Order: sequence, then structure tokens, then C-alpha cells
Amino acid sequence: MDIFVARQPIFTKNERIFAYELLYRDGQRNSFAALDGDTATLDVLVHSFLTIGINELAGEKLCFINFTENLLEKEVFEKFPTDRIVVEILEDIPITISLIQKIRVIKSLGFLIALDDFVLQKNVTLYDELFSLVNFIKVDFLASTSKERLAIEQIVKTNYPNVVLLAEKVETRAVFYEAKASGYTLFQGYFFAKPEIIKGTEIPTNMAQYFRIISLLQDKSASIEEVADEIERDVSLSFKVLKMINSPAIRTKSKVRSIKQGVLMLGLEELSHWLYVLLLRETKVSHSGDGMALIEASLFRAKFCDLLARRKFLPNASEYFIIGMFSLIDTLLHRSMDQLLQELPLSDEVAATLAGTETVMTPILELAIACDEVRWNDMIVGAAILEIDHAVLNNFYLEARRWAAEIIN
Repeated sequence: MDIFVARQPIFTKNERIFAYELLYRDGQRNSFAALDGDTATLDVLVHSFLTIGINELAGEKLCFINFTENLLEKEVFEKFPTDRIVVEILEDIPITISLIQKIRVIKSLGFLIALDDFVLQKNVTLYDELFSLVNFIKVDFLASTSKERLAIEQIVKTNYPNVVLLAEKVETRAVFYEAKASGYTLFQGYFFAKPEIIKGTEIPTNMAQYFRIISLLQDKSASIEEVADEIERDVSLSFKVLKMINSPAIRTKSKVRSIKQGVLMLGLEELSHWLYVLLLRETKVSHSGDGMALIEASLFRAKFCDLLARRKFLPNASEYFIIGMFSLIDTLLHRSMDQLLQELPLSDEVAATLAGTETVMTPILELAIACDEVRWNDMIVGAAILEIDHAVLNNFYLEARRWAAEIIN
């Protein structure tokens, strides 16, 4: 399934890129679709950190992301990198004691805070508390009057000099000069650049599997092995687990040789936090059946490679499972295998095998692919190379097909 995120740069006074605002899009059309704000924000978070990748979207720059009142909860933020996200408080969120308390918690975690499309309101009495917590105030130059802007500018300059004023909807150079003269130091708008749409592809998700794993994580007697076994049954989640390990918040130099190792590196608590965000998002988004045939083929190859490796008494059977599972990841995501391998913390041998380099793992992967595609001659040759008799090959084929079919259906 194709997915989209738009990014619009935010510039300094010297017209250099300071950050990007990341925006929800449901297609190549450069406008916001009719979608509830919770789902839009969750889509942006999941696609930015687990599907497309934050570095691909924004390099090392900060990312401004809109948050609805419902999502201003500690659980949403706990495992996102604090040095990458600026939390934008939307203009339609009432300024209440409850909001101030939520912002305090988010701020204590290390996040920067921005007020989006801000206008002073006469009936609000909590501005002192609010302004003491925020880092940026974004002012819409199209929607606000010069009198409204002046009121904000005077309060910030007089009482909150550490708050950065950001001019939004800067459409012309004249407006840019006006904003600079008024004390704004950051700028965003069509004068500089329209939002650019970044396209990616998402692997279809098995929602029932998410609920099984979350149920397991709530069971204190559940083992790492049980959780890893359930994750291995979902190609989408297996890919996201490896992306989590390689995300800016967690990134490690260690190479992952099995899904179990990946789960151990994350830890069950960290995994449960990510699953919370994923489940929030997935319960609001339905997927079509597109790509399920590729998912089933990936699962078949994973199981078949694992069975062959265990038959040959190879110590790294879990890595053979991974090469089978991710052998179609480039097709699923419509991206080059070389690019995807740079984003995943796989061992050199696994990465080389998936990239098409001849390794000791190649014969098993090639036989799995031949069986998946039912290429008889290649199946016979591959079985002979690995010294696997036809009866064993047939049994492995049926077992792997049954295992993959049970998961899909």
C-alpha cells in the first residue's frame, strides 16, 4: 500500500533550512484529506519513524508535528527521540489546566513545544504558565491581523525573550521582510517552498497478530521466546521491529541475527510502547488485501529456509529465517534492496545474501525461492546441492505452506 508524508521546510532569517514540518497526506494531491486529527498524527509518526524513516524525510533537522489533544499523552511520546520532534499544540485545543499539565509532562521528557496558528484570546487566564513552557509560537500571517500579531510580539519581546517567533503563511518577499522587521526569526510559507510529498510503501498488517502480541506482553509469565515467535509470524511487524532498533532513539552498532535478538535489544517494555503507538494508529486505518500474496510468499520462504537450516544443523537457523522473510521486502516496499539494507541492523552475511552476493547462505535461499515459485528443475538442482532428498523436500514444502497459510487466513 502506498503511503505519503508531506514536508515543508522552515527557514532562518538567512534563508537556510532550520527544520521541517511533517504533514499528513493520503495521496499525491498536495492538500490535507478529510481525516480525523488523531489518525493523521499517528500516520505521520508511524510513517516517519517506522516506514519511510525520519532520516530519509528530514536528515538531521528537527521535525514539527501537529498533535491533537487526545494524543498529548505520555505513552505516545516515551519512545520517540526527543531531539527530533517539536510538538505542535493545535490552535483548536482549549487552554486549560489539564493542557498545561500535559505540556509540562511532555516538556519534562525533553521535547520542544510549539503553539500552532496562535492568536491571543481575551477569556484565557493561563498564558503565563503556557508561555513559560513553549519554545516556539507560530503566527499565521494570512489568517491574523497586524493588530493581533502586534499583541503577540509585544508580550513575547517584553516577558518571554527566549520564545522564538515563527511566521507562517509567508507568501511574498514583502511579508518576509515585514516579519523579520517585527522580530520573527523563523519563517514558513509558499514564498520559500510548498510542501513536498514523500512517497513510501507500507507492508499490509495482520491486526489479529498485534492483539495476540499485546496480550502476551500483558502476561507477566510470557517469555521473550514466545513474544519473538509471535512477531516472526508478521512480516510487517518484523520489519518495524528492526526499524525500531535502527531508529535515532535506539540506534545500536550491534547486528541483529534473529527476531528474538531484536526483541531482547528493544526490551519488552520498549516494544510495548511502540506497539501502543502502532495499535492506536492501526485501529483507525484499514488495509486492503493488496500485497497479501507477497506476505504469504515471504512467510513461506522464511519457514522453508528455517527448516532447511535446522535439517543441516546450522547454528544460525534464525538468520536463515530472516533472509527468507525479507527476500521480497524490496518488492513489498517498492524500494531498492540496497537502500533498505542500509536501514536494517542485519549481519554482514545476511545483508550480502539479500543483496544478491553469493554467500554460504545463498543455496538455501535459492532453493526456498525455487520452491515458492514452483520451478521444478531448480528445485531438483538445489536439493541435490544441499543433499536433501525429495521426500524431505516435499515435507518441508507442505509444512512451510501450511504455516504461512494459517497465519494469513
